Amino acid sequence: MTKVSRTELKKLEDLYKSIGYTVRYEKGSFQSGYCLLEDHPIVVINKFFDRDGRYHTLLAILAGLDLPRDTFSDETLSTLDKYLKRSSSLLEPTPE
Repeated sequence: MTKVSRTELKKLEDLYKSIGYTVRYEKGSFQSGYCLLEDHPIVVINKFFDRDGRYHTLLAILAGLDLPRDTFSDETLSTLDKYLKRSSSLLEPTPE
């Protein structure tokens, strides 16, 4: 697996911003390494995760969000679809 660049992580964080979510990195007692705050578009990621961990966690969260696609621009939808495709390929089991 290749290392995730700062630029790539920033692009994913920017996508969250464009869909109306705030990404914060903080320490907390959440077991999964992240927390979604109910009724608030805020994602809190464990601040002790390295860049790869942050990136993959954001991808996993993105795949589970129920987003109103009709409210986004074409550019945002294109970027969203790109990252959703990446998240689905990461979540599929690898053949042995």
